[in-house]
Amino acid sequence: MKQRGRHRRRRRGRVLRGFLAGTALALTAAATMISASQATVSDGPGALEPLTSSADTAALRLTEETVPQASLDRLAAEMGPAVGVGEALSAAGRSLRGAAGCTGGERDALPVAPTATRAYCWNTDDTAGWEPGAVTTSGDADEDGRWGAHRVIVSGWSRDSGPVADRGLARVAFVDADDPARLSYTWALLAVPVDGGRDYRGLVSRVSGMVWYQDKLLVTAGDGDRSALYVYDVDRIHRATASGSAVGRVPGGWSAHGAPYVLPAVASYRPAGGSGAPRPATVSLDRSTAPDTLVAGEWTLDDGDRGARLWRYAFDTAPGRAGLLAAGPAGRVGVTQAYRTGASGVRGVLSHEDGWYVSRSGAEDRRGTLWRQDADGARAAHCGADDSRDCWSPRTESLSYWAQTGEVWTQSGRMLFALPLASIDRSAE
Repeated sequence: MKQRGRHRRRRRGRVLRGFLAGTALALTAAATMISASQATVSDGPGALEPLTSSADTAALRLTEETVPQASLDRLAAEMGPAVGVGEALSAAGRSLRGAAGCTGGERDALPVAPTATRAYCWNTDDTAGWEPGAVTTSGDADEDGRWGAHRVIVSGWSRDSGPVADRGLARVAFVDADDPARLSYTWALLAVPVDGGRDYRGLVSRVSGMVWYQDKLLVTAGDGDRSALYVYDVDRIHRATASGSAVGRVPGGWSAHGAPYVLPAVASYRPAGGSGAPRPATVSLDRSTAPDTLVAGEWTLDDGDRGARLWRYAFDTAPGRAGLLAAGPAGRVGVTQAYRTGASGVRGVLSHEDGWYVSRSGAEDRRGTLWRQDADGARAAHCGADDSRDCWSPRTESLSYWAQTGEVWTQSGRMLFALPLASIDRSAE
């Protein structure tokens, strides 16, 4: 693969030996015990229910809209040459702390069963006032697990405090994961070009879903936005030239709310069924399908009685369409498969081969459940004296499978962590 977005498929199954390997982390007693007030036996959601009617699938369609090339060219001419991921990583001056350096309160966000094999925590000084969201990796971006010469993790965050004008701003951390003993990162603000590329506004959204596929980063949009997904080109990372909390053009340069870089959107997908249509709240990549597919799920109430819909879109294989969804006439994107799960409070969803993995949020920040579902039923890990299935993290907005290492990456609270997919399967009973 050439670093600037030219990709050649590698043979599936190539293993990157030694990367992110290790024994299970020893969790503190506070992280491995569940109090009687927290331990409740979760009723299983049962088997997945296929959704095959035209009414069910039509409601999930999207319509693609691209940002005019002239707007992108104008913005690039004004801001200066774009940089790629590798150059941005060269400025990754902040480091995550290893699990041993995290507080007991931070480690409480780790699952009880199965246990994490790698875990890190974010610095509080530059994440205060920001809420963590989705995770994706260079294992999604390319089959060899690298982007150019680097192994990379991308972590999404949204602003949840401060001035009203800043609420909901979205940014991502590009994390250099070449050395699993020392993860370093840098920030990029997610933006949307406006005024024909003469300026940009910040994307206002919880980054609850995100997938990096080839040279595109697909990010979920908030409910108040007319779009359901925004698309970013990782070869179009621009430097911010002004500091401060402003976003966009400022006297003397360009500002990205304190981030050193900014990513302008190149396309978006809006619900074809109108404002009332289901919106992807969480997304992940499935490379076990042909072609590769974007897996999506909707949020449902934690204590509700309606299960979430889960579905998938195919990625386009046509020349010049790298990283975009397969679209028909008028830019319409149809689903290739859809189900309903009996699980409520769904946050993250992952599909691989014949299994679907659904993380359920824990009520009032209590531990959640990670279900493995298929056409035959649902299974989850057991833990605690009363054999509870609430063994997962309190809240994981997304699940990302790194095929080259066999690990699932996610984050909860200030913890970024990974564990083998095989251990999820083994623990599910």
